Amino acid sequence: MDAILPILDQIWDLLNEMSPYLLLGFLLAGLMHAFVPGSLYSRYLSTGNFRSVLYAALFGIPLPLCSCGVIPTAMSLRREGASKGASISFLIATPQTGVDSIIATYSLMGLPFAIIRPIAALFTAVFGGQLVNWANRKEQNDEPATKDEVHACEHGYCHDSTPIHRGFWGKIKEAFTYAFVEMMEDIGKWLVVGLVVAGLITILVPDSFFAIFQGNTLMSMLLVLCIAVPMYICATGSIPIAVALMMKGLTPGSALVLLMAGPACNLASILVINKVLGRRTLITYLTSIILGSVLFGVFIDSFLPTAWFMPTMMEGTDCCHEEGTSWFSITCTILLLLFLLHALYNHYHGHSHCHCHEEGSEHAHNACQVEYHVGEEAEDAETLSFTIKGMNCNHCRANAMKVLEQLPGVQRVEVDLASGRTTVVGHTTIDEARQALSTLGFEVVQELNQ
Repeated sequence: MDAILPILDQIWDLLNEMSPYLLLGFLLAGLMHAFVPGSLYSRYLSTGNFRSVLYAALFGIPLPLCSCGVIPTAMSLRREGASKGASISFLIATPQTGVDSIIATYSLMGLPFAIIRPIAALFTAVFGGQLVNWANRKEQNDEPATKDEVHACEHGYCHDSTPIHRGFWGKIKEAFTYAFVEMMEDIGKWLVVGLVVAGLITILVPDSFFAIFQGNTLMSMLLVLCIAVPMYICATGSIPIAVALMMKGLTPGSALVLLMAGPACNLASILVINKVLGRRTLITYLTSIILGSVLFGVFIDSFLPTAWFMPTMMEGTDCCHEEGTSWFSITCTILLLLFLLHALYNHYHGHSHCHCHEEGSEHAHNACQVEYHVGEEAEDAETLSFTIKGMNCNHCRANAMKVLEQLPGVQRVEVDLASGRTTVVGHTTIDEARQALSTLGFEVVQELNQ
């Protein structure tokens, strides 16, 4: 117990420092989700040129998608017409940032880090996307097959870009639901993991651990890359880990490598990109992330004053001990913990929330379930049941539903996130469903006989 208390105390301090900014970031993400049309993110990404790559990076940077949620979302954009380069640009930029993680970065690591982090994500994503475009310039059939015209719900809008009219207060409700229910379910677990790991690092790692790399920034970055590349953690969850390592002597540049490579590059994304987009695209993807993170890290350590980073970080982590924690921070921490507990309960008890199923939004509810252009549900419709492997968040679930709803003959789709149990009503086969889901990196692992 004596060994656990210091770790819990460190986690509590980090939560008090981050909670006001996290709540604000979640709220801004919810407002973006409710008021920005989802079709906007695929409309300008179809051409294989620099502009589509730049748009994909700019669209992806503020989106609060976790490391797992960005994979099926990017694959879905690819299916809907986004070029391969734009898809990779989106895959690189989106998990590194998000409005929530940018604000949280400012809360613990200061303004310079909060500015440099999205800039580094932008340049790295554009570089990687352009490399993919150049590598695939001679391919004959680079464009994906066009999607069926369906009226399925995606981020509050139909696939034909027809908005679902919910009114201002309906969108406000949707924003709060998305921010403090869905997003909490998606990244809450990884945020908790990040805080726990940060507490363990702070207490258990010796203060002189990184002294062996004194004057050798590149070696410390290579060590961080070995840890970060396979690590599965979100952009926000990586922040307390980076802070804890900096407290042990890690350079600011090496900390940026962790913030970039940790969320953007993990085993799940590596396997999906290799399967869906090919080995050459995967090599370009990894090269862009590693090279970009190291170059920006070297730039910070070599050309920017250390005082821009270290005092700000120290102030952010030590002020709670020196000046005491405000009641506002404690209130925000309690609210955040309540949201996290609610999200974890929903996730592990099968109560996954779909933002389309809002009260008073019958159109949205039907859109999530029915492929309208097929017509009314036939009396002889068959029911196909199976289990999807690879879903980790509500974005995964939404994309799985969307791709199944686009299959010819499908009239209704139900997907349970916690168990992966999926029911498809209509006229389709297990092979068609398996092939469609494989384009998103998902796998049908079990057929359930009914």
